[in-house]
Amino acid sequence: MSDEPEEASVDTEEVQAEEEPVTESILPPETETVEVTTEEGEEKPSVKRGKKDLSPEEIAEQERLQKIIAAREIIEVDPVHTPVEYETTGKGKIMIGPPTLTRFEKARILGARALQLSLGAPPFISVPKEVATSLDLAYTELEKRVIPITIRRVLPNGDFQNIPIDLFD
Repeated sequence: MSDEPEEASVDTEEVQAEEEPVTESILPPETETVEVTTEEGEEKPSVKRGKKDLSPEEIAEQERLQKIIAAREIIEVDPVHTPVEYETTGKGKIMIGPPTLTRFEKARILGARALQLSLGAPPFISVPKEVATSLDLAYTELEKRVIPITIRRVLPNGDFQNIPIDLFD
C-alpha cells in the first residue's frame, strides 16, 4: 500500500514538470497605438485597439459616421407644441393612464383630505360611528366618491387630461 501513493506522486511530478506556467493571463493585454493620417495630411488622434489595427475602410466608415452624427440637429425644447387637454366625455373615456386611481393618486387624495378634516373642514358625509380618525373618514369619503376633486394626468410632452374622481372605477 505504501508503494502506490509514491507512484502516483511520481506521475504527478512528471506532468507538472512538462506543463509550462501560465503567466499571460495575469498580465493585462498589451494595446497598440495606431496613428491615423487623412488625405489632407492632418494627423488624427491615435486609436487604441487590443492587438488589432483598424483597416483604412474601417477608419473611413468611422469618420463617415462621425460626420453624420455631428451634422444632426439637436432639439432641446419643442417651441411649436402647446399642451392640449384631452376631454373626457363619460365613463371609460380616460385616455391617459389606467381607468382606476393609482396608489399614488389615492395616497395624495387621502392625505390632503385627512389634513383638511383634521384642521376643521366639514365632512361631506355623516360621520359613521366606526370612524376614529380623520384618515378613516377621508377613506370613507373616497370610497363613496363624494370628494369634489379632479385628477390631472400629464404626459411627458405636456398634454394632460383632467379627470373627475367619479369617473374612476
